[in-house]
Amino acid sequence: MAMEETRSNKIKNIRPETLEFIILYNQLRGKAFNGNAELAEKLGFNSPSSITEIIKSRQNIDPEKLRIFKELYQAALNTEKPVIVKRTPKVAFEGIPMYDITATASGVEVYNDVNDMQPVGRMNFPGIEECDFALPVWGHSMYPYLENGCWVALKVIHDRKILPGEVYYIEWGDYRMYKRLLPGVTEDEVVAHSDNTAEMIGDQLKYPPFVIKRSEIKRLCLVKDIHKKHNH
Repeated sequence: MAMEETRSNKIKNIRPETLEFIILYNQLRGKAFNGNAELAEKLGFNSPSSITEIIKSRQNIDPEKLRIFKELYQAALNTEKPVIVKRTPKVAFEGIPMYDITATASGVEVYNDVNDMQPVGRMNFPGIEECDFALPVWGHSMYPYLENGCWVALKVIHDRKILPGEVYYIEWGDYRMYKRLLPGVTEDEVVAHSDNTAEMIGDQLKYPPFVIKRSEIKRLCLVKDIHKKHNH
């Protein structure tokens, strides 16, 4: 029992005015006063260590000292305002432009610059924010991965680096097409593969692979997302 009384006597009872002083001290230090030496002199303390004991050791402050402190820095307390962090409003993603093109009888599109075309709408759904534009799929050479009539979101690959095995939209020669690209025999060659290996003309593939020179590719875009048409 005596031990419990001894422990309770050792628990420091911090008065409300001490807590108030600590809060105001932290707000005004470096603004209304520069350090403990300056503050101790103005409040009539014998040493700056008296301020340190209050702040660090929670030594209770004389209420009269708190009154003097608040009177001295009343103007600073009145102008002290909470910091409001202004956040730039997030601009809503409006979607990527959709350009409609018409396929030729051969299943590829005769080249004309997409930049010269007017968009017919905008594609907007999660996951395509980094894409640049959307085009429809024409023909059946990439079936079943790409179905005729579906729309794809494309990201322009400016450095022309090709990930082997990925499907790309390419503008090459006088044509535009979707192909799965694989490394060629030389550094400047890629092999354009079609996923549709079921359709035949006689004993030959209708969509056989062929070699393209990298230097002849006018535009290289990675297929990032596919929006398949709904059958009703």
